[in-house]
Amino acid sequence: MIRKGSPKDIEPIMQMCRACAKHMISKGIYQWNEHYPNASAFENDIQRKELYILEIDEQVKGTIVVSTFMDEEYIPIEWLTENKNNIYIHRLAIDPELQGKGYAQQLMDFAEQYAIDNNYSSIRLDTFSQNKRNQKFYELRGYKRLGDIYFPKQSEFPFHCYELVL
Repeated sequence: MIRKGSPKDIEPIMQMCRACAKHMISKGIYQWNEHYPNASAFENDIQRKELYILEIDEQVKGTIVVSTFMDEEYIPIEWLTENKNNIYIHRLAIDPELQGKGYAQQLMDFAEQYAIDNNYSSIRLDTFSQNKRNQKFYELRGYKRLGDIYFPKQSEFPFHCYELVL
């Protein structure tokens, strides 16, 4: 089940994100760390009603943020559509024990259908340049790689920006 996130979800989300970070680090992907993602980011997502939870057997097993807010880091990117009617995907995560079973696809299907149903012109996101699996995941869904941005607290390596025109 996919539902809106609430404050009671913060601790299980953070536990899952710590497990995801540990899992990525074990594969040599230093994308998430003690600075990101953090509880305050998820609290903000909940306040803006942009956090969605994948719940299985009444437990948080995945998250996705579907936002209309454009972060300032995205300003230099030459997007394919105008900067006025877009959805931004952030903090997509699946419990490491359930990865590879299609749950990330379900969350992205949900976000893409939400964008279509609400007449957005595109979906935008970024993914870590060292996370080749994520890049392939988005590219197979039709997202186009456009440019790079940096989050110095996360990594010295860039994050690739992608857009799917709807």
